[in-house]
Amino acid sequence: MTEDVPRILGDRYEVGELIGRGGMAEVHLGHDIRLGRTVAIKMLRAELARDSTFLTRFRREAHSAAGLSHHSIVAVYDSGEDTFTETGGATVDIPYIVMEYVDGQTLREILNEEGRLSPDEAARVTMGILSALEYSHDKGIVHRDIKPANVMLTKGGSVKVMDFGIARALADTGATMTSAQAVVGTARYLSPEQAQGETVDARSDLYSAGCVLYELLTGRTPFVGEPVSLVYQHITDAPKPPSTYEPSVPRPMDAVTLHSLAKARDDRYQNAAAFRADLQAARTGAPLSAGASAVLSAGAAGASVMHHEPQAPVPPPRRRDNTREIHETEPQRKLTGLWVAAGVVALLAILGIGYLVMNGRGDSGTPTEVVPNVVNRSEAAARSILRQHGFDDVKVNPVFSNEVAKGYVVGTDPRNGVSVDPANQILINVSKGPGLVQVPDVTGQSVAAARKTLAKEGFNKVEVASKQVSDTEYDKGEVVSAQPPMGSSADPSQTITLTVSDGKEHVPDGLLGKEAGEAQLAILQAHLKVGQTKFIPVSDPGQAGKVQKVSPAEGKLVDKDSTVTLTVGTYSATSTATATITISPTSPSSSPSSTSSSSPSGTSSSSPSNPPSPSKPSTSMHGGDGNDGD
Repeated sequence: MTEDVPRILGDRYEVGELIGRGGMAEVHLGHDIRLGRTVAIKMLRAELARDSTFLTRFRREAHSAAGLSHHSIVAVYDSGEDTFTETGGATVDIPYIVMEYVDGQTLREILNEEGRLSPDEAARVTMGILSALEYSHDKGIVHRDIKPANVMLTKGGSVKVMDFGIARALADTGATMTSAQAVVGTARYLSPEQAQGETVDARSDLYSAGCVLYELLTGRTPFVGEPVSLVYQHITDAPKPPSTYEPSVPRPMDAVTLHSLAKARDDRYQNAAAFRADLQAARTGAPLSAGASAVLSAGAAGASVMHHEPQAPVPPPRRRDNTREIHETEPQRKLTGLWVAAGVVALLAILGIGYLVMNGRGDSGTPTEVVPNVVNRSEAAARSILRQHGFDDVKVNPVFSNEVAKGYVVGTDPRNGVSVDPANQILINVSKGPGLVQVPDVTGQSVAAARKTLAKEGFNKVEVASKQVSDTEYDKGEVVSAQPPMGSSADPSQTITLTVSDGKEHVPDGLLGKEAGEAQLAILQAHLKVGQTKFIPVSDPGQAGKVQKVSPAEGKLVDKDSTVTLTVGTYSATSTATATITISPTSPSSSPSSTSSSSPSGTSSSSPSNPPSPSKPSTSMHGGDGNDGD
């Protein structure tokens, strides 16, 4: 669809140049005539508009994304359908989605150009993806198609997740990724449960995010090969540590990545916040969670009985034109039932052989024993159970854990269910309690909102400092600082002390001797109001128009928006009368108007002959008694 695209959609959106295309849709630059803003318009391809499957997916994307409002998710503004006339006169309704226009590149484009990112930048970008997923998961939406082509980086470096085309509600228990006829999604980023056609949940998105992190670190996905081969690798193969392909990747980053790619969803990160916290810990050198620590202590290699060496090389970076491909491939058209059936048979054969090997029926007769499950058992109970199964060589490895109570087992190496020689040593990871967690930024939040933000990261002990501080940036009751400091790593059991603003402001210093207009500007910049300005005669003509007195005094603490009164000097050789001047900021072009008044002695006095002329406020003068009003 290029020249046939209607120029105006819904009497509101002007369709511009083509900026992206994919197997299912095209994206055009657009203009919202009503609001005068640039938008992106995604339109289903005309040849797919009569296909109920694609129509359903496209409409689901509009519905899913429309309910999400987050800085790391591309916003959906509107959706609708427009009638398109085909060659021959037939008409078809073309659905479209009006989205936020993001000035940037997809991760796919960046990887094609740069090959990979630095470990720190890869972690930062993945944390942005996880922030979006944490929000969508909290809203009950699982994306199901996280991949580099569906993530954008703005020119300012912000992360934007898009394309909720196959997203489903988490409550939809029938939402599986495969069927006898099809595999939906992108094979290189499928979770094992997606590949096997099982019901998906939020942890499937976290596996896909782990695949993206792996590619950002190394320039290649965890597994490579043809689509059918990739499906089976996701189910059976353990990925090599990213540092195998890129030595600059730190071991903690290896551990976090491999933990996110655990085959069993119960063994990987259980939520996006935990994944994000470990990435931050890996960046800063803080302790990792128990799950990632277990991977690290095991050598970050993730030993596996079955491991297939990749058969395809990493493709070299390649140039793209200015038209973005909004999907990496043509839509994941359906893998035929023949392929799936053949693959299942092959997989069962592989698993059968593996079972024989693991249970000692294909070797020379070495005795084996299955490692029992001792997770969430006390250390003493775990040792006893292991001894009952013939494992006498047991070593304890203390690890931090936010999920398992102190003194209880987090996991074992080898893991439970694996058959090994009883003479082998069993490593049990015992919880030391919660590890260090980054204190989130709560500046500018109310105390109630800050408590919720901190509790979300595991900090449930929160106090408010008895002494408040004055801060011109924050209103009364808003958080100014925290102890331990925000951004630092702390034990979640530690008390966080919040310091809040009292809403007070300091009357600016240095007003005395300034020109009246300059002093007024300084007062306004301090979030205070300029009140009635008074004049007093001065004997020094050099002090005419300059501030002689400030009320309240300079440096004094006052409530925000309090009024500050200036007393300004005026010089007159013929009169010593005083006058006051009222500030009227709304009439900058008006000039002072003089009136006469009676002095306290009863004699007539006139207005000053040379009143100051503040640069912005207009003035009107009236008789005054010379009192400064203190």
